[in-house]
Amino acid sequence: MSGKVAIITGAAGGMGQAFVQALLADGMKVAGFDIAKDGLEALDAAHGADFLGITVDLTDPDAVAQAFGEVEARFGGVDILVNNAGTCFMSEFPNIPADEFQQQMALNFSTAFYCCQNAVPMMLKRGGVKKIINISSNGAYNFDVFDPPPYRASKAALDTLTKDLARRYATDKICVNSIAPAMTQTPLFGVLSEEVLAKAIAQMPHGEAMQPAQIAGWVSFLAGPMGDVSSGNVFILNQGRDVR
Repeated sequence: MSGKVAIITGAAGGMGQAFVQALLADGMKVAGFDIAKDGLEALDAAHGADFLGITVDLTDPDAVAQAFGEVEARFGGVDILVNNAGTCFMSEFPNIPADEFQQQMALNFSTAFYCCQNAVPMMLKRGGVKKIINISSNGAYNFDVFDPPPYRASKAALDTLTKDLARRYATDKICVNSIAPAMTQTPLFGVLSEEVLAKAIAQMPHGEAMQPAQIAGWVSFLAGPMGDVSSGNVFILNQGRDVR
């Protein structure tokens, strides 16, 4: 795997840090995009020359283009893009402010769209099989849980982008897949009340939330050689919760 270059968005977050560690362990050079400068500096200090932290507002298309340019200047291009940046706002429908709706769509979908726009032209210059891995959510499919409509819509849009790009660039050897986890223990748990969190975890068949390292294993798999034959798929990870 040596010589591959990966970009991970939301790299300073709970899942993002696990993805950084996994792909560095696979021998890749990794660029982490995040708006959290302190978190990126900690990753820089921990991982040395194989990691490049870039502080960037991913909702700004010009800033995204500049960040990709920095990666190309440092590492020569990109082979793997992991669109992980995102969040969940918890206002109840219909009382969702317009600016919150717009921000939800921007953070969860527009950021990935802008990154794909920049990644694909760079990937077309690279040899071998390239990968785009979009981090979706089980909330796009399971309507028994608490996720608000804008969050579900943003993740469903992300999965449609996955399928479109997978078909569009199949012969260019760009594989595009989504991973859609259910309850995974990250700092986002802090936006939930104790009652809502306990109820959601109780719905998980194993009686516990999944861990970022488990999702990172799937990212590593899809980013590696075994992922070369998968494209256009949405991998739903939920311990079998929704099997009917």
